[in-house]
Amino acid sequence: MREVDLVIARKLDSGVPLVGDVSRYIIAAGGKRLRPALLLLCAGALGCATQQRYDLAAVVEFIHTATLLHDDVVDESVMRRGNATANETFGNAASVLVGDFLYSRAFQMMVDVQNMRIMQVLADATNIIAEGEVMQLMNMHNAALDEASYLQVIRSKTAKLFEASARVGAILAGASPEMQSACAEYGQALGTAFQVIDDVLDYAGEAQTMGKNLGDDLREGKATLPLISAMQRGSLEQRQLIKTAIETGGMAMLDQVVDIVKSTGAIEVSREAAAQEARRAMAAAQRLPANAHSACLIELAEQLLRRDH
Repeated sequence: MREVDLVIARKLDSGVPLVGDVSRYIIAAGGKRLRPALLLLCAGALGCATQQRYDLAAVVEFIHTATLLHDDVVDESVMRRGNATANETFGNAASVLVGDFLYSRAFQMMVDVQNMRIMQVLADATNIIAEGEVMQLMNMHNAALDEASYLQVIRSKTAKLFEASARVGAILAGASPEMQSACAEYGQALGTAFQVIDDVLDYAGEAQTMGKNLGDDLREGKATLPLISAMQRGSLEQRQLIKTAIETGGMAMLDQVVDIVKSTGAIEVSREAAAQEARRAMAAAQRLPANAHSACLIELAEQLLRRDH
């Protein structure tokens, strides 16, 4: 990961100072770097040790960072990773345009690798992520959203880049189609579990620990799994309150919504859904050669269920 950070620093260099300022601001804010880590771990599990793995790990981090810059503008977010968002600090216009720079820089770096299959996987993933963003936008304030539609959005918006990162690691290693599929399934399952837990923490976490404001999903009118589960399990009155909160972005109702989510067992239901995905990820990782890298993939899926930020 130190090597990846060196690549990131080098490739952020631009003749336009604001581009470097905004890019460095959001990347220096930290983050879990899970997507580049997945690429490195899958490549390592399958015996790949080329310099290109660092470049491609930086590519997926740039794609992810570009989505964050655009997301925070769309969602009107003011806090991420415990800091003011880039749009709050530099303005919406700078955030959108620097996000565009990061996307285009990522594609420049992909071309340098000169592997058409890797370009196809990452280009397709980027397109599907954009579709997922639009689906989520269409679903804002939709209290009728069901679990299947919710999962479709997060598998497009969040899990797709996890899946692509893991698959690219396997392609770079020259792995068989079976091993590539195992890595892709691991990434998709891990990414799905990651997002479900993220949505749980919006109602059961601590703002200081998470580095963002609680209730952001409700303010944006997002019907996430905890709310969907609470409406399935709650009384008519409780369902109506959550429905109204989703449709209006009713932050004044946040405390009541949190109480309903907790009292109906929706937190436990959602955590079990994440656990099922984590188990699917572990099963996929067990199909890879047994070594330190694949063991780390299994441990990562186990740790995901204990995350609090």
